[in-house]
Amino acid sequence: MMIGVLVTFTQTDKFDRSTLAKIASELRAPFEGMAGLRFKSFMLDEDGVHARNFYLWDDEEKARAFFTAEIVDKVTGIYGVPPKIEYLDIVGLVDNSGA
Repeated sequence: MMIGVLVTFTQTDKFDRSTLAKIASELRAPFEGMAGLRFKSFMLDEDGVHARNFYLWDDEEKARAFFTAEIVDKVTGIYGVPPKIEYLDIVGLVDNSGA
């Protein structure tokens, strides 16, 4: 069973896209090859006030274990605001990455 995790950071002002791209670049390496993590994306909404990270995990236990108080504190420092973390039951998936 796969689980999705949507992590949302909301600013009153807009996030700077180049700053978020730099964060994504700098934080990419620790996630590469992470056990149980199928993929992670770093996203910015059109309005610019919502930065979102989406994780797709192969294992719910690993997904929930990852988001510790220490991780939440760390990303709050990086993004400047605390995240909202939502766990999503993945009931279907289309994956064209191997096509």
